[in-house]
Amino acid sequence: MAVPTIEIASGVHIPQIGLGLWKVKDETQFAEGFQSAIDAGYRHFDTAQIYGNETMLGSAWKASGLPREELFITTKIWLKNYGQRHLQKSLEASLKNLQTEYVDLLLLHFPVTVLRRKAWKILEELVQGDTVKAIGVSNYTVRHLEEMKKYATITPAVNQVELHVFLQQPELVEYCRQEGIKIEAYSPLAHGKVMDDPTITEIAEKHGKSYARIMLRWCIEQDAVVLAKSITPSRIIENLQLFDFAFDDEDKAALQTLDRDLRTCWSPVHVP
Repeated sequence: MAVPTIEIASGVHIPQIGLGLWKVKDETQFAEGFQSAIDAGYRHFDTAQIYGNETMLGSAWKASGLPREELFITTKIWLKNYGQRHLQKSLEASLKNLQTEYVDLLLLHFPVTVLRRKAWKILEELVQGDTVKAIGVSNYTVRHLEEMKKYATITPAVNQVELHVFLQQPELVEYCRQEGIKIEAYSPLAHGKVMDDPTITEIAEKHGKSYARIMLRWCIEQDAVVLAKSITPSRIIENLQLFDFAFDDEDKAALQTLDRDLRTCWSPVHVP
């Protein structure tokens, strides 16, 4: 199944659905999940230095036999590597682990106070070379993005944040839309915290789709890139099937009422 792509930087196109690899630590499960994703049509894979599975991703994509240019690989700089001396070395280690000469997207994982400014300036230097195609941030609020205007010469291509029907973040989504920053939605199923909401159940029955597909489709309709995480082949396939239906105005209005500021991951809200 072909996944639509979105241009996030000059010449850089990101598939709108990617496979999130957080917490996937078992090598056998990783390899099986990766191959299921490739067979289903995924070409976008999202990892991070702290996930501990860059090496698995490197081995898996090499074993697939696919040309590197057919894949979109994201990794994220971990907090302890934000310093001038550590960031470049950590990227070199990531590239070695991933068995690639470049990453398509490199993110700062969290808005670390004091260090985030210098770290971003390093990313701006890196994207001028051959090892990084596009740069962005993760877990940044409007406040952090506004601050970047004081020091950034390159606008982040993406902001990867927790986003789902129960955490809609309308102010952040609108801000990023206006600034040309693409939102990437992680934890789009809210870690399964609310899988029995009657409104979603009703809409799922109306469209003949699963509960999860309604949640994922909501993210697509926010024009977000969706990072769906699963190691189960059937769910990996299902999570890709989001483009054969759309919400009507009644659906959209009903889903908008579900926002409850439900955070299931770490929150950057109080980070100065």
